[in-house]
Amino acid sequence: MRASVAELVVDNVVKEYPTPAEPLRVLGGVSFELQSGENLAILGPSGSGKSTLLHVIGGLEPPTSGTVMLDKQDPFTLGERELAHFRNRNIGFIFQEHHLLPQLNVLENVLLPTIAEGKPDAAVRDRARDLLERVGLSGRLTHRPAELSGGERERVAVARSLIRNPVLLLADEPTGNLDRKNAVSVGELLLELQKQENTMLIVVTHSLELADMLARRVELEDGVIVV
Repeated sequence: MRASVAELVVDNVVKEYPTPAEPLRVLGGVSFELQSGENLAILGPSGSGKSTLLHVIGGLEPPTSGTVMLDKQDPFTLGERELAHFRNRNIGFIFQEHHLLPQLNVLENVLLPTIAEGKPDAAVRDRARDLLERVGLSGRLTHRPAELSGGERERVAVARSLIRNPVLLLADEPTGNLDRKNAVSVGELLLELQKQENTMLIVVTHSLELADMLARRVELEDGVIVV
């Protein structure tokens, strides 16, 4: 669990993409703040800019203008290698498609974000096993993704996102491919672990049921917050 208080400040973020005519504006000046232990749901129709906003906050795409400050650091002032290290150390990603490597078993997939800094030591491996126990998969450590259900694969992705003790979790439609029972279960698990770890959580979702589980919610429309 992270003891110190971290903060995310998204300030007037604009994201445009060049076109032969005029720039395509996907985000039109988005601002909000979060602190450790807080969570936020971002709703909106397809094409509203939800995933683009998540990519900017996660350091995957730079904003055209505006700033993102995470734990008092603007990641886009860093060099490419330093930015990759910053993301790996501070941000956990959970995707709808979970992006597990099929050739690795469950434990190896959870350990994957730690490989960049060398072979995981005993403490890191113990944390991976602990996280997998907390998500109900202690009996699946040596199974490969193809041997798991959709709900189990998403639970592996949740455990993997937490392996580096991130200050921020970003979840893009984490229950989008699950039936209602599994979606509720994964949503409840994600929130339980977020509170236990005292991290920040942002969830992009079409699901009103999942959004209702979170403490705060905003809606994006045409790249701006309307609620």
